[in-house]
Amino acid sequence: MNVTEIVRELKMTKDEFFPLAKELGFDIGERAIKVDDMIAVKLIAAIKKNHKQSKKKSLFEHEKEVEEIVEEGPPTEKEILEVTNPITTKQFADLMEKSVTEVIAVLVQNGIMATINQNLDFETVTIIAEDMGYKTVLVDDSNDKTVEKEREEQLETALSKDTKSQLENRPPIVVVMGHVDHGKTKLLDALRQTDIVAEEAGGITQSIGAYQITHKDRTVTFIDTPGHEAFTAMRSRGANVADLAILVIAADDGVKPQTMEAIEILEKAKLPFIVAINKIDKPDADIDNVKKGLSELSLIPEDWGGTTICVPVSAKAKQNIDELLEMVLLVADMNKDTIQANPNRDAVGTIIESKIDKDTGAVATVLIQTGTLRVGDIVQTGDVNGKIKALKTWKGEKVTAAAPSMPVEFLGLKGAPVVGDILTVIDKKDLKKQKKSYQSFGYLKDATAQVESNKTKLKVILKADTLGSLEAVTESLKKINYEEVEVEIIKSGLGNFTEKDIDQAVAAKAKLIGFNVNMSPVAADYALGTQTKEQSFSIIYKLIEHIEEQLGDLLEPEIVYNKIGEIKVLAIFKRTAKTTIVGGRVQSGLIKNKAIAKVVRNEKIIGEATVSQLRVGPKNVSEVTSGSECGISIDTAVEAEIDDIIEIYQSEEKKRILK
Repeated sequence: MNVTEIVRELKMTKDEFFPLAKELGFDIGERAIKVDDMIAVKLIAAIKKNHKQSKKKSLFEHEKEVEEIVEEGPPTEKEILEVTNPITTKQFADLMEKSVTEVIAVLVQNGIMATINQNLDFETVTIIAEDMGYKTVLVDDSNDKTVEKEREEQLETALSKDTKSQLENRPPIVVVMGHVDHGKTKLLDALRQTDIVAEEAGGITQSIGAYQITHKDRTVTFIDTPGHEAFTAMRSRGANVADLAILVIAADDGVKPQTMEAIEILEKAKLPFIVAINKIDKPDADIDNVKKGLSELSLIPEDWGGTTICVPVSAKAKQNIDELLEMVLLVADMNKDTIQANPNRDAVGTIIESKIDKDTGAVATVLIQTGTLRVGDIVQTGDVNGKIKALKTWKGEKVTAAAPSMPVEFLGLKGAPVVGDILTVIDKKDLKKQKKSYQSFGYLKDATAQVESNKTKLKVILKADTLGSLEAVTESLKKINYEEVEVEIIKSGLGNFTEKDIDQAVAAKAKLIGFNVNMSPVAADYALGTQTKEQSFSIIYKLIEHIEEQLGDLLEPEIVYNKIGEIKVLAIFKRTAKTTIVGGRVQSGLIKNKAIAKVVRNEKIIGEATVSQLRVGPKNVSEVTSGSECGISIDTAVEAEIDDIIEIYQSEEKKRILK
């Protein structure tokens, strides 16, 4: 382990570190660059323990004085380096206004052999920068364009190539949104006469699906968006590819936080929507309460004199489903000028699901927005490309082509694409070189500033069955925010845990957390020798609860001091600079040897002490009970006097709860 890493973890300077290491009995030398990993672990633990002991101002943790903290002023502009990941050695040297030779020398000192044009990762750069007196912040080098903005521009450019005369009406794409368990998936069951709910873990839809139905000889495409809070980003993406929406609100529950979040998404996307007031068959259904909640959000129902279309339905009883579809087609007809596409061109669509299948490789679902996708087409989506080998409808039926508004699952990509990326058909000569980051599933970049945290970190290696699920779980873990602890995802990817994941978990002391995945058989055998276990979940909130428990275990226990007895001083036998020997009578409870104490005079605490010896007559004893007289030796700087009360306390560790 590099000394620089140890110093960073301990938040010390090297000038402070080396003398203290020597003082604590670790003979690592005064100019060491690396320390054996086992020694490093022991050294870090010893220094942290030393820090805690040196900070104590009182024997009673809850009464210790607050240390005076002198805050450092903000670093000057020169001290903060804005670096991209990766960055070449030369670029790094230029940022610091140092010579390349000087930077390479520091790299070599830290065991890194680098050339002038070699790429350095952010972690390495941060360590070296600190050695040279700088701090680092990770920045995105995409000219301040967000990924979503780039996708929108790419889609707009592709769609703008169609002239008005080439456009034809296409099936409307409808996104179904609303609060968790308000019945979105059950409503889709009623619409497509299938049973998906029974297959969903915990009754919560765990990934985006797209389906097509026919009503009065007209086709409608529905996008089923997840309802759990963790899937906010996925719901937003669903809204961005749809033409209109159905907002599902339960008649027995009313407007909820996720309902308002969905409304905000729909208004931002400028999507027309219909409110489906579901579960009207329930005894406690209150349709007017739902309408009142909508009115408070300035969404006045039509029958209340407004413009918001509300359709009372029961997905369970299949009540008013036809009426809902009639309203969907009516709203679609009102917006028919925008629900058009050119089927006679190469396809453009949006990836709405992606996964790795152990038998077939990368599998993705695309929603075609214009053009026609055909078997044999060469496609590019993000930095992943390939040739379409097979197309399947949502029912699993094989097709040779997919027209506008049609969702299809396809095979043929060289890697798993990112949910939300735009798929286009291209010529073979235009193929982009596929980036390694996609092959290794390192695509989930946090482009925000990476500032070192003082929090204790729960390191996690996260694997999931699909990209949509992986993105949702990652988003959810990022929202976990506590003052003292936090989650750090050191690696994420698709598929079952492998031997490499286990090695990385052992090296980083990380937890293996899976969503709908397990260990491969080979990895499971390999894990036995490392005592590494994976925790896999099929319900997202169960995964979050587990992470919260793990974070709670990282908190240092709370020390509680319970008063167990009192002794009144009757005589002073001996005093030294650090010890006082007194005689007294136990007035209540009991007195224990080696306990901590407070010296009280006239009902005021005048100092603290530790019981170093108890005697009853000529014998040393471990405790003395109420009503007995004894001699007691206390280690204290306080001069106890006759009639003082010595209160005796016993400490207890209590597990703390995350707040």
